[in-house]
Amino acid sequence: MASAANSLRLCLRTSRQASSCLRQPQVRVPLRRALSTTPVRWDNAATEEKDGVEESDYEFNRPYSNPGEFLQDFLRKEGISKADRAQATRMLETWKQVPPETQQEFDKLTRDISQEIAPLRRPVKPRRNSFWNEEEKDPDLITDEVGEDDFEEDDILSMGHGKLEEHREFREYARIAVWEMPLLSKLAKPFEPPTADQPLRFRYTTYMGEFHPADRKVVVEFCPKDLKDLTEAQQLKLKKLAGARYNPEKDLIKMSCERFEHQAQNKRYLGDLVQKMIATAKDPTDMFEDVPLDTRHHTFKAKPKFPVEWRMTEERKKELENLRRQALLLDQAKQKEGTLISGVERVQAALAAPPEPAAREPVMVRAGARQGARQGRAPMRR
Repeated sequence: MASAANSLRLCLRTSRQASSCLRQPQVRVPLRRALSTTPVRWDNAATEEKDGVEESDYEFNRPYSNPGEFLQDFLRKEGISKADRAQATRMLETWKQVPPETQQEFDKLTRDISQEIAPLRRPVKPRRNSFWNEEEKDPDLITDEVGEDDFEEDDILSMGHGKLEEHREFREYARIAVWEMPLLSKLAKPFEPPTADQPLRFRYTTYMGEFHPADRKVVVEFCPKDLKDLTEAQQLKLKKLAGARYNPEKDLIKMSCERFEHQAQNKRYLGDLVQKMIATAKDPTDMFEDVPLDTRHHTFKAKPKFPVEWRMTEERKKELENLRRQALLLDQAKQKEGTLISGVERVQAALAAPPEPAAREPVMVRAGARQGARQGRAPMRR
């Protein structure tokens, strides 16, 4: 059975045809033009003529190492004019009169130039394994990153530059504090507390010249009692209108605004709002007499104060001195009688006494240990 299978396998191997390998197509390298740094343009027969000259007339079939080869190839063309042919013939005769050494130097110069410009003419192929397209140039890049990451041991690291920049900033502020800050004393004005005609107190937030979205906020505080043109009933109505913005513990109304972009706009809005509240409080149509003042929004915190009875007065000092003097006299009398107990002797006696035997701690025994002990087995202890 095995020999028959081997024979069949050999027959199939001999009759099998090997699969033809796929051959990669050869890429034709375009010919370069003599003394040119521009890339090759493919000849397209379907392109239209531009300015009466076809684009293919500017292409060359092969590279030329000297002007003589180019002129000879140019004279073989049939579509040139008589004037171009006569001029090319004269130039070819002139080239033939050039010494052979000069022609060889020209050929060498042409080869050197072709080798130098070869990397410039070579097209850049995109890498298939690149994900972020790192090889592409960024047209929006302002700085030139060429050579920035090359450290040539002639400079300090970026961390050192950052430290120097920090020192420069410190020194700049130190110079301002020494030379410019004293000049501000000429512009100082004495503090003038607000008068009774200025009951509103505005508070602003500034971030030292830095733009911040929270610097637009403006807060206003005022006490209803400072509004002299309001009666007690009108002040109570104003407190009810303020609602949760009224602090009954400090008797202050506090409101804020940050809906507008600038501080002046928010301040103007708060000023108009206070004027509307005052005008509404003065309206005798409805004084809200049936509405009680709601203070549930405020939590009253108990602040314990030091008892007056515990304060140290002269009488209390004399009383304490008398108590201490009586206690000292009582101890002296007990010491003479020998009934005074010495704390040092009690401590020494306690240290010299033998330690009491410690009580045995209960030991945990497994649930079935008692039955095992009854049957003659030793109990297991943990």
